[in-house]
Amino acid sequence: MAVKKKAGPSGGGKGRASSGDELLTTLRRRFDDHPHRHPGLDWRKVEARLGVDTLAKLGKMEASGGEPDVAFIEGPGVVVFVDCVGQSPGGRRSLCYDREAWQARKEARPASNVIDVVTSMGVELLTEKDYRALQTLGEFDTTTSSWVVTPPAIREAGGALFGDRRFDHVFIYHNGAQSYYAARGFRAKLRL
Repeated sequence: MAVKKKAGPSGGGKGRASSGDELLTTLRRRFDDHPHRHPGLDWRKVEARLGVDTLAKLGKMEASGGEPDVAFIEGPGVVVFVDCVGQSPGGRRSLCYDREAWQARKEARPASNVIDVVTSMGVELLTEKDYRALQTLGEFDTTTSSWVVTPPAIREAGGALFGDRRFDHVFIYHNGAQSYYAARGFRAKLRL
């Protein structure tokens, strides 16, 4: 599906598809409403880098409840869209960590697993460092938790990592990779 450019306050060209217009409007509004996440960055520089493929991936992040916004979690000037919804994205919960953990469950197997969903969306799972950086820009996962990239040694031992914010402190914990909870999802990022 081709996405066309629209003339208007954010830049020239011809009209984009209506779903693209809605997504761009949402992304622009969120960008404008939260300047502390990306101080000094001009929206026009971001929009100029939003091609069809990128918009499709951002659309998946948005549709599953992520509320993506540009956040300087990798340092100033590195343009990264990150799930900035207050609680772990509602459309990405109740997933065990990876396919191996999912296959190991003999009963009560969830619909999928985090790594397969991340891959199908074409995005990246937040690392522990990313997650901690995001938490400096707001209060996230105060009643939920989010899986994060797990180091191979922990995963080989059967575990997986997740984070949350409680008591005004960011915690990183471990769980069995096969576990899944209605209040645990994952946060993703998309580097431009």
